Amino acid sequence: MSATHDSGDPTTGRDDYRDTGLTFPPGFVIGSATASYQIEGAFDEDGRGPSIWDTFSHTPGKVWNGDTGDVADDHYHRWEADLDLMQELGLESYRFSIAWPRIQPTGRGPALPEGIAFYSRLVDGLIARGITPIATLYHWDLPQALEDEGGWTARSTALAFAEYARIMGEALGDRIAVWTTLNEPWCSAYLGYGSGAHAPGVTSPEAALKAVHHLNLAHGLAIEALRPVVSNAPQYSITLNLHVLRAEAGSGASGADAVRRIDAIANRAFTGPLLHGAYPADLFEDTASVTDWSFVQAGDLEVIRQPIDVLGVNYYATTVVRHWDGVSPRLMADGHKDVGGSPWPGADDVEFLPQEGPYTSMGWNIDPSGLLELLLALHEEFPSQPLMITENGAAFEDVVTLDGADGAPRVHDRLRVDYLQRHFTAAHRALAQGVDLRGYQVWSLLDNFEWGYGYSKRFGIIRVDYDTQDRIVKDSALWLRRLIAGRSIPPTDGFA
Repeated sequence: MSATHDSGDPTTGRDDYRDTGLTFPPGFVIGSATASYQIEGAFDEDGRGPSIWDTFSHTPGKVWNGDTGDVADDHYHRWEADLDLMQELGLESYRFSIAWPRIQPTGRGPALPEGIAFYSRLVDGLIARGITPIATLYHWDLPQALEDEGGWTARSTALAFAEYARIMGEALGDRIAVWTTLNEPWCSAYLGYGSGAHAPGVTSPEAALKAVHHLNLAHGLAIEALRPVVSNAPQYSITLNLHVLRAEAGSGASGADAVRRIDAIANRAFTGPLLHGAYPADLFEDTASVTDWSFVQAGDLEVIRQPIDVLGVNYYATTVVRHWDGVSPRLMADGHKDVGGSPWPGADDVEFLPQEGPYTSMGWNIDPSGLLELLLALHEEFPSQPLMITENGAAFEDVVTLDGADGAPRVHDRLRVDYLQRHFTAAHRALAQGVDLRGYQVWSLLDNFEWGYGYSKRFGIIRVDYDTQDRIVKDSALWLRRLIAGRSIPPTDGFA
């Protein structure tokens, strides 16, 4: 989003966003989030079929150190102990994703009873512990058999997704509180089919834009499929990783146009059809050399624009852009792995500038003001749309010490504690300025398989020893427990 807001507003508090004592209202749900391929393991058990991430991670050179999700956090076998940890932390909610190939090995056909049973046990275990289940139907693990037929570039994948949604609605539709159709379709489309940094590793600008539309369509079809079969009046949602865009200082009209172009590709390609019922005209104009968008069929936009109860918002960093002069080396500090392709179809004349630190170990700048800016901009454009922060967190180089009780291992992740304090402060400021913000899901509950970076990046508030599968509750998790228990942002004394 490109809107800006006055940091001098009296509700903003400390300039560094390190406020304490800010109280969250009743009903504001605080929890944590994970994704199936990143934590479950058991990649070939109980009939589960291969996903595009199984194929991609087993392809030499695609993932750091040759890492795969074959075992990951072994959550498939350790789910009960992991739920006990969530209960110990006082989590009010847990956002998890369902592995499509664990339900339908090829993306079509009858559901595997074993797959349904696993997620049914998981949901029952959450409810028994007083934790609200938030289910994401798709967090990037597309069945490989569907990719072999074209994946998200094919309309048939959206139709298959609707049937999968119906199956899950019938199986769990009496217990799920929030159904999220897709997680970050921007990544699925542009990193999967444009840049090639994510599975399936395709590098085609046209394929990326086809994937954008078919993912949008899949969202609408899935909600249409869920509504008739669920029985507990759940909320419906989609999660977007909307980009907070800023023009280079002093870049004038050319910088503003660079923001407009990237905003169309990154943000409005999704919010337009999902919430306005139309793709933005300038997106079509900017990408006319890539595709004529003839894959958008009559009636599609009506299907896509389903009323949703909450819009999921994932936020990690900001983005600075400017017009590229076409002569100097093009800067591409967009925060994503460069493997040769581009996640920005139709924007070859825009470059992405490095930003001031501090940074996480992903190289992403830390700027809680960006989260506030994003929430305010969404509220300004969609004032009646409730929002939820469905991912926010940070990877850092954690160190294990032995200074716990009786020499127990500890992780004093003070940088992550500080990060969370500042971003919870930003969330509270959004609430104070009238944003209908319903909750905050910290990414991530567990250290896990970080996609193309393998196991080299740790986002978890719980450390996982990948050799022993031992869990260590980090200081950030203890700080979050204190926040939830008191319903307000606690001091970081002893943590940061």
